[in-house]
Amino acid sequence: MNKAAGARPVKLVPIGNSRGIRLPKDLLQKFGWGDSLILKEMGEGIFLYSEDKNKLSWKETYRAMAAESEDWSDLDAVIADGLD
Repeated sequence: MNKAAGARPVKLVPIGNSRGIRLPKDLLQKFGWGDSLILKEMGEGIFLYSEDKNKLSWKETYRAMAAESEDWSDLDAVIADGLD
């Protein structure tokens, strides 16, 4: 198993005919996870995340983009290159 940052062993526990894991309290608090998560199957495992925490409002998105101070001076040249 990879020794990735923050990796820790967890036990699978019986839940009816299925199995589940118990998530440590500190992780629940760190990521602000509530009663449900999104589970995404990946190539080497699964990815858990909260749908609420990963969506920015349009206002939050605009603020985040404005804070980046990106240089858009070449945008006109890119738009005029004729590629769609």
